[in-house]
Amino acid sequence: MATTSSPSAIVATGLRKSFGDHVVLDGIDLEVPRGTVFSLLGPNGSGKTTTVRILSTLIGADGGQASVAGHDVGRAAAEVRASIGVTGQFSAVDGLLSGEENLQLMADLHHLGRAEGRRRVADLLARFDLVDAAKKAASTYSGGMRRRLDLAMTLVGDPSVIFLDEPTTGLDPRSRRTMWQIIRRLVADGVTVFLTTQYLDEADELADTIAVLDQGRIVATGTADELKRQIPGGHVQLRFADVAGLDAAARAFDGATRDDETLTLRVPGDGGARSMRALLDRLDACGAEVADLSVHTPDLDDVFFALTGNPATTGNHAATGNHAATGNPAAAATAKEGAR
Repeated sequence: MATTSSPSAIVATGLRKSFGDHVVLDGIDLEVPRGTVFSLLGPNGSGKTTTVRILSTLIGADGGQASVAGHDVGRAAAEVRASIGVTGQFSAVDGLLSGEENLQLMADLHHLGRAEGRRRVADLLARFDLVDAAKKAASTYSGGMRRRLDLAMTLVGDPSVIFLDEPTTGLDPRSRRTMWQIIRRLVADGVTVFLTTQYLDEADELADTIAVLDQGRIVATGTADELKRQIPGGHVQLRFADVAGLDAAARAFDGATRDDETLTLRVPGDGGARSMRALLDRLDACGAEVADLSVHTPDLDDVFFALTGNPATTGNHAATGNHAATGNPAAAATAKEGAR
């Protein structure tokens, strides 16, 4: 099947999957633009890993259609596998081999020529800061080094789409930051990243678009800021230099909450540009001088709690493994964390 010229790297329409009587995916729609990070969040059992396995051709869907890198996942599985990389939650690194040998093995599995394989291995060792450890057994690597090597192995085949399933689980904060930098560089080079993560701050930091999956359905899609603005609780906090300013502002904003001790007024609002312009215009009109202003919006934890685990949230409220072997060999958590 020929690659299409679609600007989307991944498209899924009406995707369905059941295991026995248990419906895991109940007709989900996804669209991921090329060269972006897309993050799929949801509680345990929501269908995130099943979605990744279908899109990476590891299992078939019961209904719907999906394409990855312009290839239909059902009719052109080999072409999909040749275009993707899959890095599972658990490292597929062989601890008995050195880092260099692990990468060379992947080059051989991809049928790269000897010279091209050596060039590719050397490039990836340098790119992932593993040159000094290249000859050492991978079993001696730290957790962060193993994850870097694992991702480097996924890149041997030069995939255009990468599925990262909880890539930083168990890493220390410094190693997590390093992985984030690597992911950003990949996207800057045009790679599309499909990310599942149990860390909501990771999705907030990396994702261009986030979809929330619950009970087999996509219940919200948008940027992190768009999702946060959907959740009640956003407000603007105004602090005044004197009681006169606080009194004037309190009269201008119905429903605001005042605190006379701190001379602050809490005004409900989503923090968007339009609402902020209206707020500032109203402050000018009432002559209240503001000493300090801060915008408070719900975080992704609030989004997660509000949109998951409740049957009433189902519907679409959109605001706008391991290394696979064929074609691409390199192919809950707490309630406040998106899990597998």
